[in-house]
Amino acid sequence: MKGMNYRGYFANVEFDPEDHIFVGHIIGIRDVVGFHGEAVAELESAFREAVDNYLAACKELGQEPNKPYSGNLMLRIPSKVHAAVAVAAEASGKSINQWAAKALETASQVQ
Repeated sequence: MKGMNYRGYFANVEFDPEDHIFVGHIIGIRDVVGFHGEAVAELESAFREAVDNYLAACKELGQEPNKPYSGNLMLRIPSKVHAAVAVAAEASGKSINQWAAKALETASQVQ
């Protein structure tokens, strides 16, 4: 994934034309954590600080921080696609999981 990444957390950033600042939010977690900055360096610093503060607050409250993603992904796909994936995986000498992980990794880098 391209974009802001720190300690396994990712951010979505938008420009606020009214206030002339960049506004970001950590994505992939249930909690709401935001940050902002006027320039890229300031935005990156604010993002890292937001993640660090979030993790510190969770620790202080005795709560587990939301993990961005577990690494487990369940998919429902047509049986025809499942069969094609199984054949492609076997032909490449990989398990379906290994083959799919590589295919998804490659696809996520296209963004």
